[in-house]
Amino acid sequence: MRRALVIFPLLLLTLLALALHQVWTLLALLVVDGRADEIPRASLPALDPLKAAPATDTRRQIIPKILHQTYINASIPLVWQDAQQSCIDLHPERDGWEYRLWTDASALQFIRAEYPWFRPTFEGYRYPIQRADAIRYFVLSHYGGIYLDLDDGCNRPLTPLLVYPAFVRRTLPTGISNDAMGAVPGHPFFVAVTKQLERYDRSWILPYITVMGSTGPLFLSVMWRHWTASGQNVGDGSDGGRIRIIFPDEYNGNPWSFFTHHLGNSWHGADVQFIFWLSRNWLLVTLLGFAIAISLLLTGWFAYRRYFVRGGDAPKWKSASFRQRLPFWRRVSGRKEYELANRHEV
Repeated sequence: MRRALVIFPLLLLTLLALALHQVWTLLALLVVDGRADEIPRASLPALDPLKAAPATDTRRQIIPKILHQTYINASIPLVWQDAQQSCIDLHPERDGWEYRLWTDASALQFIRAEYPWFRPTFEGYRYPIQRADAIRYFVLSHYGGIYLDLDDGCNRPLTPLLVYPAFVRRTLPTGISNDAMGAVPGHPFFVAVTKQLERYDRSWILPYITVMGSTGPLFLSVMWRHWTASGQNVGDGSDGGRIRIIFPDEYNGNPWSFFTHHLGNSWHGADVQFIFWLSRNWLLVTLLGFAIAISLLLTGWFAYRRYFVRGGDAPKWKSASFRQRLPFWRRVSGRKEYELANRHEV
């Protein structure tokens, strides 16, 4: 019995260690906030209150002046047209900016021409939003520039962000988002992201979780955590690998922030409502989780004692009486041995 009391906890600890290994990166995202790579407000040129534009910025710009956005086709829904136009107006061609709208057709043509190895995965994605997610990583890696979702409007010119080799937006309570990003061409982080997309092309049953984990913000957050943990998040020059972080105050909600947020989430389905319900009722879900865990623990202990432990700590599964109760086994006549029987004879 004493041996059983030792073995069972060891089995539980082993299972727990395996589970923690699988979710360690997600747990790390809860405590890693990216403050060391923050783009602080103090480093941004002040806005000219008369022109609603930043004062002269003499820092060297290394990100190309290309603004990328994606949609199914060129007919942008009315709900996003104001946001789209605000960005176009603040980044005119006369100032050296180029606007590129990537449609489903042009995105597929780009992947076929430049990244044919990724074509099967790109065309095989179950949800269109996965292709919209993936193409943004490829165009930033290939051309550089700034990517914005269509539901993100521009509150001020994004020129001050061009001095960093790459930037992303911090989300709360954990991770980063893929709705506002910028990078120099060939930035090693975005190159690495494009190479990992095939590996993370999995189905997680619910569409929302599948999208988030295969191409969306959760996928990018995991990539970011691996990148920073590996020590590659260094170097602020055009050939550096550092990723700078825009925190919420500089993102939206303030007069000096870069973006305005409009109605979005067009790809969300019924499963998202269930996930949001879980987040709103996290206390109930936590208590239910503990109840289920305790029930499984007690069930496991009962099964362990019932089928694997008997007097003297001899495993019960080695006993003759236990084998006699198993299907497809029979005793060999005249011997204390058993053989596998034909299942049609049982």
